[in-house]
Formats: sequence, C-alpha cells, structure tokens
Amino acid sequence: MFLAGALKAYGEALKLDPNNAQAKSGVKSIQEAMARETQQVDGADLGMGNLFKDPQFLEKLARNPRTSAYLGDMEFMEKLERFREDPNLIQDELRDPRIMQVIAALLGLQMEMGDGAAGPGGATKSAEDTEMPDASGALPPKKSATPPSPEPADEEAKALKEAKEAADKEKALGNENYKKRNFDAAIEHYNKAWELHKDITYLNNLAAAKFEAGDYEGCIKECEKAIEEGREIHADFKLVAKAFGRIGTAHQKLENYPAAIDYYQRSLTEHRTPDILLKLRGVEKMQADHERLSYIDPAKAEEARESGNAYFKSANWPEAVKSYTEMIKRAPEDPRGYTNRAAALTKLMSFPEAVRDCDEAIKRDSGFMRAHIRKAQACFAMREYNKCLEACNAATEADKESKHSREIEELTRKAMTAMYSAREGETEEQTMERIQKDPEIVAIISDPVMQSILQQAKRDPAALTEHMKSSYLFLFFFSGVMMVNICWMDGWTGGLVDGSGIRVYTILFSSIRFTPFSQYRICLR
Repeated sequence: MFLAGALKAYGEALKLDPNNAQAKSGVKSIQEAMARETQQVDGADLGMGNLFKDPQFLEKLARNPRTSAYLGDMEFMEKLERFREDPNLIQDELRDPRIMQVIAALLGLQMEMGDGAAGPGGATKSAEDTEMPDASGALPPKKSATPPSPEPADEEAKALKEAKEAADKEKALGNENYKKRNFDAAIEHYNKAWELHKDITYLNNLAAAKFEAGDYEGCIKECEKAIEEGREIHADFKLVAKAFGRIGTAHQKLENYPAAIDYYQRSLTEHRTPDILLKLRGVEKMQADHERLSYIDPAKAEEARESGNAYFKSANWPEAVKSYTEMIKRAPEDPRGYTNRAAALTKLMSFPEAVRDCDEAIKRDSGFMRAHIRKAQACFAMREYNKCLEACNAATEADKESKHSREIEELTRKAMTAMYSAREGETEEQTMERIQKDPEIVAIISDPVMQSILQQAKRDPAALTEHMKSSYLFLFFFSGVMMVNICWMDGWTGGLVDGSGIRVYTILFSSIRFTPFSQYRICLR
C-alpha cells in the first residue's frame, strides 16, 4: 500500500536524522490518513476516497509546484474527476506516478518519488515506492529543519515552451522566405530559431537554405553540426539521416563523388528512404563515368595498341587481349581496339565475345571493313551460317570501293557450301524440325508482312525479284524454307532445297559471284 510504504520511508529518514521536522510531519499525516482508512466501511479505495472529495481539491493541486502543471491536462483531470465519483477506481491507477504526486499533494506532503531519497530528509527508497522521472540518485546531506524552497520546475517548463514557440515563429518566417527564394533572409531566421531553442530541425533547414544559395561548404558545416548536436540530445534518427543525405548532395554538387557516396550510405544506415537510395545509384554512375572519362588518353591508347600487336604476333593471345582492353579503356571511341581484341578472342575461340566486339566497332564506324569481316568469320566458326551470310551482305554494302570483294565472296561461298553440306539428304521432317528450332526464322515467318510476301510469291513468282532486296527472304532461301532456282543473266546456276525435301542435284557455287540481291532473277520452280 502507498501509505505503508510512505510511512516506512519516513521512518528510515528519521533513523538518519531524528530531528528532521518534515519527516516527523509526514509521519503524523500518514498516521492520520491510515486512521481514516480503518474507519472506511468499504476499503477498496485504500482509505483515500475522502482525499479526492476534499472541497479544496483543486486549490491544493494548484498550490503544489509538482501538480500545478496537471491542471492543464484535460484527460488527466477527467481521470481525477472519475476518482471523486468512484474512489474504488484509485486502486487500478496507483502505478501512474502522477497519481502518486496528486495523493502526496492532497496529504500535504513534500516528498521525492524517485529512486534515491524518499524525501528531503534523505530516507532511502522503499521497495514499494513507485519510480518517478525526476529521480534523485543519491542521499542528500543532512540539512536544517527549515524546508528548502520547491524547485521552479513549472517556471522552467514555461520558459522552455515560450522559447520553443518563439523559435517556431522564426522557423515559419524562414520557410516563407525560403519559398520565395530569399535565402539570405531565410538563413537569418533559421539562425535565430536555433539560438532560441536547440532543435536540429532548424539546423537542417538552415543547411537547406545555404545549399539553395550555392554555399555548399556552409551547408556541409551546418549538417555536421546538426549531426553532432543530434547525437548529444538523442534526436530522431530520421533527422540525422536527413543531415547525412544533404551532406552527400552537397558533395555531389562539388563533384566529390566518393564523399557523396559515403554520406549517402551513412544516411541509409540511419534511415532507409527511396530518394536517398536513388541519389546513391545516380552518383555511383556519375563516379563510374567520371573515372572512365578521366582515364581516356589517346597517347597511352596507342602504346597499348602497339603492345597488343606485339603480343599478337608472338601468339600470346591472352596478353594481347589485355593490351587491347587497355586500349579500349584509353580510347573507347576508336574502333580498332575492338576489332583487334576480336581477332585475339577468335584465336582463343571466344567467338561470342568476338562478335560483340565487332558490333561495338561497327557502332562507332559502320564503314570499318575489318569489323564486318571478322564478325562474319566468328559467325562461321560458330556454324551460324545464316548470320555469317548476313554479315557478308553488310560487308558488301559497306565496301563502297570493292576493295574487299574477293575476301567477302570467299566467305560467302564457304558459308553456303557448309550450309548445304550439312543439309544434303535431309528429309522433309528433318527440314521442318530444323526450321522450327531456329528462333530467328520462326520470328520472321510469324511476321504479318512476311506472310503477305510469301502469299504474293505463290500468286506472282516474278514479284520475288523485287523482294529479294530483303535480307529476310535471302535467309529463307538459304535456310530451306522456300525452293527457288537462282538464275544469273540468262544461264542456269544452281538449285536450292525447299521445305518439301527435294534433293539438290547440282549446286555450282564456284560459278556464283556474290552480287547485291537486286541483281538476281528469282524463278520459282
């Protein structure tokens, strides 16, 4: 029970200081209260029902500096009003330290309810005492019988509240100027807000204003101060995360990308938000681009190319690849680095990588013949004869002066010979199965435009002469989807197998000169 615990605490105080007048007065008041308790018919209210029915109930609470602040809490006052109507409810609320303070005030007691002394007399804490937030951690020294004046806690709270309100007004003025882009005025108001009340929200706003004003170093300084102050007062981690994030943004503006990445990561450690994560990804890309661009050096690229050529000639293909890779990093827009590396990769039988390098070279220079030819060679090595023929066709179109026509023709003959050697004696079922396994041909067949061309070819075979400009039809003919006779000028050259499984009796590839598709005359059999 509260009264028993209080009585025990005062007893301990008197043991330490038998002349403590306040402790003696407290013992007397508690004994009177306990006497009244024994007179109650219904003891469920712990003998304190009459305390809450005291006519001077509110006056006593207002006089006591520890309970006067409770008068402004409407919810708490409604709870006390219910106690006055039904004292039996008190028993369920005794764990509330505010209720204990109210009971002490109604009893006229001046006692500390924290862990330490039970009152100004210095009694040790009873095991039944309820812990209070304004605890005293040690026994106070013996004092005279004159009771000390109560701490002006309410005055401090009032002053703090007034300072907070004044600071918020300055913050509001700062926000108005910030929205109007009057950053100097906003900075002045945010500084005043911080001087009035120490809330790192004002420092974050101050940093934002300096950032928008272009003072990135000042922004970083204010954010660092906000983080330091926030750690000391255990501020909301979201506010600390915001300060870290703004430091990262300031470093990003200063193009100090490593520092920006570091502070963005710190912000995410405090509080993970999508906008900071997006900024982190963006600055990481900027850092990679910055490193790549700063690495470009044409002179060193030429040194790497010559080194790669030396390794290539000595058949040291892996080192040649490394040197050509260094050349690409030093001069990423020079197509020679890609084609040279493709040649070395071909020697290492890394054909897919060689094709990708050739494609990169063609992107940078569509007329670079070495890239077209090496791509065709890599496709042939992978037995992708259709792609080899396409690469040869692209090479022919790029060879404006026909300087490489003989090499291209040779590659074309090799691809066609290899294609039909593999299909000779193929049955209709095998042909259809092979076609269905080729995703490129299946995709072309499914195209509505190509379906229309195929239907037109059945009705008007002569129309194929014009359609042969399409590399897709060329692919069909050499894949066995369609059966045609190819005639050059007025002579019969050869026959191609069709989807029905007709055998090819004679294919005179040696007499076919690789020519643009439009110069062929196509005759359906």
